[in-house]
Amino acid sequence: MRFCDGVLEKEEIRQAKQMSAIEFLKRYRPEELVRCGTGEYELRSHDSFKISESTSLWHWKSRDIGGKSALDYLVRVEGVPFTDAVRYLLEQDAPAYVPCRKIEERRPFVLPPAAREEYRVELYLQSRGVSLDVIRYCISRGILYESLPYHSCVFVGLDRNGVPRYAALRSTCDGPKAFKREQAGSDKRHSFCIPPEVRSRRAAVYEAAPDALAHMTLEGGRADKYRLSLGGIYVPQDTSTDRPAKSPAALEAFLQNHPEVDELELCTDNDRAGRWAAQNIAKHYSKEYMVTVNLPPIEGYDWADMAKEEKEKRAARNRAACLDREL
Repeated sequence: MRFCDGVLEKEEIRQAKQMSAIEFLKRYRPEELVRCGTGEYELRSHDSFKISESTSLWHWKSRDIGGKSALDYLVRVEGVPFTDAVRYLLEQDAPAYVPCRKIEERRPFVLPPAAREEYRVELYLQSRGVSLDVIRYCISRGILYESLPYHSCVFVGLDRNGVPRYAALRSTCDGPKAFKREQAGSDKRHSFCIPPEVRSRRAAVYEAAPDALAHMTLEGGRADKYRLSLGGIYVPQDTSTDRPAKSPAALEAFLQNHPEVDELELCTDNDRAGRWAAQNIAKHYSKEYMVTVNLPPIEGYDWADMAKEEKEKRAARNRAACLDREL
């Protein structure tokens, strides 16, 4: 293979991109592929990673990244350096180099460093309609804080012994550099959950952590039930299949750790994916639990959208009241 002062030539990169991700996985990672629907696979080590057998388009939902080629897969999923990935793909007939696979979930879980104060997190979440009381309730229980050096929101998931095992990170800005991801090494079975003030038999289930805070705010800040985030949901491309939907790992683990819970309130988003997830979760658990579905009243909204809209309505009413007093 040729190099120009240590830089790969464009033709070599073009050739390396010729192999599709699905072809690579079938040839070199067959043990990782698990069929999860008509013409679709997931990865055994990443069940939120889905790839189409016909188009090779893949999407890793928990990381919100995607691609199509084997090169995309090696670099973005397995963490192989770009040059090494190109070398490997060009030498596939007699590979002298096998890239080291870097599976993020197998890395030790370590929470990001914490800032001394949480004022950026408080200001950001309040701007999204979450009440300060709800924010501080979560902070006081060690499940929400502000990270360093980027001052992101960190939503922490604890195991049954109170040990952090999961963290969802979200920017405290909504600009082009905003991001959301899970901390490396996170165990989705121990996803973010707002505990009640006292033990409760009820649990509300959300797609993401901000939805849980938002809905708690809309309900007057009541800490009268568990509020569990699933850390995202998976919906197959073909929702007409009769194949049973897989139970969310976070919900399965939560129910095992909380046998006292017998009521589930499904508060997923009011979109195609959220409605499908709620329907299938309800079908799966309705024999053992009293299940209700409580979607946002506006189609296309999640509970975070509802809280922000309610905040904007309050602000408009206050402005109108001020104008009336001036007149």
